[in-house]
Amino acid sequence: MKTTTNRALAMTASAFILTGSILSADQSQTNTPVNLPAETKNLEKAETEKPAPKKKPSKEEIAKARMEKEKSRLALENALAAEESKMELNELRQQVSRLKLEKELLAETLAVAELKQKKEMADDAAQFREETAELTREMNVAKMQAEKMTAQLKATQAEFGLEMSALEREIKTIEAKNRRDNYTQSEPVYLEEPFLDDGTLVISDRRIDLNGPIFSGTADHVSERINYFNNKDTEYPIFIVIDNSPGGSVMSGMSIMKAMHGSEAPVYVVVKTFAASMAASLTTLAERSFAFPNAVILHHQILSGNHGNLTETREHTRMMEEWWRRLANPIAKKMGISREEFIKKMYQETVTGDWTEFADQAKKLKWVDHVVSNIRETSLVKNPDAKRSSTASPNASVTSTPENIIPRLNPMDVLYMYNPDGYYQQQK
Repeated sequence: MKTTTNRALAMTASAFILTGSILSADQSQTNTPVNLPAETKNLEKAETEKPAPKKKPSKEEIAKARMEKEKSRLALENALAAEESKMELNELRQQVSRLKLEKELLAETLAVAELKQKKEMADDAAQFREETAELTREMNVAKMQAEKMTAQLKATQAEFGLEMSALEREIKTIEAKNRRDNYTQSEPVYLEEPFLDDGTLVISDRRIDLNGPIFSGTADHVSERINYFNNKDTEYPIFIVIDNSPGGSVMSGMSIMKAMHGSEAPVYVVVKTFAASMAASLTTLAERSFAFPNAVILHHQILSGNHGNLTETREHTRMMEEWWRRLANPIAKKMGISREEFIKKMYQETVTGDWTEFADQAKKLKWVDHVVSNIRETSLVKNPDAKRSSTASPNASVTSTPENIIPRLNPMDVLYMYNPDGYYQQQK
């Protein structure tokens, strides 16, 4: 606005200068001779020659002149103001035009920036799509490679599985063949009469091993199996097979004997090597007994292991005599002699009273019923050298005590076993 006022003042000064110039020009024209036409000169001359009346202006004229002057001044100021307004209006119009131009420029700039931004966004989007597409392709390639590797791995695993299956089948076949080789082609033979005319004894799988000292565990083992075979079948005989037994507890031996005599199925005792004391009594008192010719059978009196005062010793002696009566009487009766004669003959044979006979001689004394020339074990359908099952052997001891340590006797029990060298020691 200040600039506009300065311009107006400058224009006003220019107007005054222009007015002054016009007045000076008029004066110059008045003082300077001008070549005019002749008629004009004459007319001017005539007028010049007329005397001009000189009147003194009146106050009204002076006032009117002043008013005219003021009016001219006001008209000039109004014209100047109008010019200023026009100039301001033009300047405003110029500013509006400039603002419009600036607005248009800004709009164009914004449009250009927007287009540039859109282009950049489009470029970024295109690049992103391209990168995404590239990543997708790479991912698809990786996926295909992974699927290929997975397929190859599965194929390898399948091939390995087939190989392993083939090896396992082969191993199982070999193991099955080996297991089958551990078994014979035959089956156990069951005969109501197992003793053949040629002197062969045929033993089925209805057999019970009886080896080592006879005590409560042995009695339970034998009695349970007698009951089992009876529950399974009562037609075919049960065999108690003695390889080597020195005898043992009278109570345990009598428990076995009661199980033998109470069995519906016949129970036969077979001696292959040695049966002494309680084992010999079981052999002699069995329903039927068999032995190899060179098997040794030994009878003697029961032993005393009593300790105590005289009265206790007498009581224990009476108990021993009663057990001996119950054992010796049936044996002597089968032999056809009395108990006293049985004892007498014991000490006639040896000073220790250990009457020992081979089976072929024992048969004559009726200690054994049959002497066999051969024993056919038809129950051995499995190779005995094959790996045994985890089940413990029926006669295996469940304790960690040495095999020469025998259990302590129950009250009122007595020892009836052959132990000349003291190998077997009673548990304290």
